[in-house]
Amino acid sequence: MKRYLARSLLFFSLIIVPSWACAEVDAGLDIEVNLPEITQGQYLRPYTAVWIENAKGKHISTLALWRWDEGYKWLKDIRRWWRKAGREDSQLVDGMSSATRPAGKYQLHWDMTDVDGHAVPNGKYTLLMEVVREHGGRDLVRHKFELGSEAFTAKIAPTEETGEIKIHFQP
Repeated sequence: MKRYLARSLLFFSLIIVPSWACAEVDAGLDIEVNLPEITQGQYLRPYTAVWIENAKGKHISTLALWRWDEGYKWLKDIRRWWRKAGREDSQLVDGMSSATRPAGKYQLHWDMTDVDGHAVPNGKYTLLMEVVREHGGRDLVRHKFELGSEAFTAKIAPTEETGEIKIHFQP
């Protein structure tokens, strides 16, 4: 009985463990967004948009849109995102938006598809993050990158309204 149990355990460990060890990492762009704690003055949570544009500046996909529940009319203050995507697509706004976030780190993932769910080709793209606070500051962060067959990691320096942003691409 002990011999049978030992063989069974060995057999199952040879089958199961390699599947754990070989678990695939999701392909795509992982983004760690950091909203810093701001202690001076009146602090209101920022309206935030994170999106991807192609090399020609065309909106490809919105990854995050954080706004106050009753703040639809203030979305136009996220100026670049509003001009590129928001004012043309109210369904995107309704489908994407969620509550503003307090200071902290947040994980986002882009699966390399456009707003219609089609895979995007390899090429040059820009990650944009626009952060706007009522009675506060405004920042637009841009980071150009190239999708291809090589993985990469990058860090984007903090600004007044954003902390450090980290991105990692896995083909």
